[in-house]
Amino acid sequence: MLFNSLDFVLFFPIMFALYWVCSKSLKLRNAYILIASYVFYGWWDWRFLFLIIISSLVDYYVGKRLGTEEKPKIRKLLLYLSLLVNLGFLMYFKYFNFFIESFVDAFSLFGLKLEISTLNIILPVGISFYTFQTLSYTIDIYKGKFKPTKDIVAFFAYVAFFPQLVAGPIERASHLLPQFSKLYKFDYKLVKSGLQLMLWGFFKKVVIADRLALLVNEVYNSPGEYAGPGLIIATLFFTFQIYCDFSGYSDIAIGLARTMGFNLMKNFDSPYFSKSITEFWRRWHISLSTWFRDYVYIPLGGSKKGTYRTYINLFLVFFISGLWHGAAMTFVIWGSIHGIIIVLEKATTKNRRKLYKAIGIDKDIFSNRIIFGVITFCIVAFAWIFFRANTFTDAKYIVSHLFDFSSTISFSGLGLSIFNFNLSIVLILGLILLEYVNKAIDLKTTFNSQNVFFRWSFYLSSVLLILLYGVYGSNSPEFLYFQF
Repeated sequence: MLFNSLDFVLFFPIMFALYWVCSKSLKLRNAYILIASYVFYGWWDWRFLFLIIISSLVDYYVGKRLGTEEKPKIRKLLLYLSLLVNLGFLMYFKYFNFFIESFVDAFSLFGLKLEISTLNIILPVGISFYTFQTLSYTIDIYKGKFKPTKDIVAFFAYVAFFPQLVAGPIERASHLLPQFSKLYKFDYKLVKSGLQLMLWGFFKKVVIADRLALLVNEVYNSPGEYAGPGLIIATLFFTFQIYCDFSGYSDIAIGLARTMGFNLMKNFDSPYFSKSITEFWRRWHISLSTWFRDYVYIPLGGSKKGTYRTYINLFLVFFISGLWHGAAMTFVIWGSIHGIIIVLEKATTKNRRKLYKAIGIDKDIFSNRIIFGVITFCIVAFAWIFFRANTFTDAKYIVSHLFDFSSTISFSGLGLSIFNFNLSIVLILGLILLEYVNKAIDLKTTFNSQNVFFRWSFYLSSVLLILLYGVYGSNSPEFLYFQF
């Protein structure tokens, strides 16, 4: 079920009303959340519910056994069982064809042609997200950082919690699971805050992201028909499309959970205001970047095994992150670009500080923030080319023709009317201004301090804008991160 669908518009009020009816009993409430979550996910394809159920069963009993088992060898075997089942599902459904194709391509370099057929495999929605979420449970128990739960229903509800099931935030068991052991009373302020966040998320998704997608899809699905200006515009539009699409989903998920009394972690923090790629990843998809830090980077040795090993570990994290996002060479390149830049930033930190001081930009003044911010934004936008391109061949064409200004721009050929193009520019600039102002002034607190007439006028106007200017029907794409 999609958040931006009529199904969800009907599902949400019914779910919300029944949830608070069931919330007088902890067991009843958790059972209801589990059923609602399975209905929400099964609406897409009920058959893939079996994957979530099997993963939940394995990790519940592995965690339970790890809580009492003291023998190191058996504890390792239990952890390997969890890793085998969860990563096995992920590797089969997401990477089987990719590795087969890569294997065939590798042999073709030596003049050997292998006839190995790929499989027609459907990728289960959200498998990358709930796999990482449930793995955090068994890994943390194995490390002694978390005690296993005895409530199987609560654990199943944690794994399948529908607000963030298919596209995050990726929650740790230590943060989210204990919340299933608490009863919540209806809190008007909390519900209002959640609905406000959901409203903002819907606006970012259906008004901004889906409008930008019309132009992006037109250009990126046929890149050979465009050059310089068209490719640059499409790339910049995608840069804001993916941000509004994914952060919009996160806002809806966090807001929806908040209306139920649950607290999900913040997933975005104005990432395009970052002054370096390192800072960008502290602000972008925070739940994923911290997951890789704690469960990949640190186990690899982090920064404790020497300088060069630190660089290798950093690159490997982003290389794996690229693969996590998709089974294609374009995603590997996207992750590698970020990995290389972060390694370079790490390796040149001391020398850069000396250089900045020598040329008089050692102070963090406004102009310097703009310079480094623009450089970082350009790197991020360039890397998005590989993330969005349908094939590596398309990505190569776009990169090689990005600054080809021999052709003129025809907006009618970019998938948007002049009105919608201008509206898109206004929306992008408005988003930038809003996020910049919000860093200096807490807009939420300021808004909530206004009188009730002003607030309700704003709510109704926002809903009207979403209805009038949102992109719906066949032109409305699903959330981008559903494919991961």
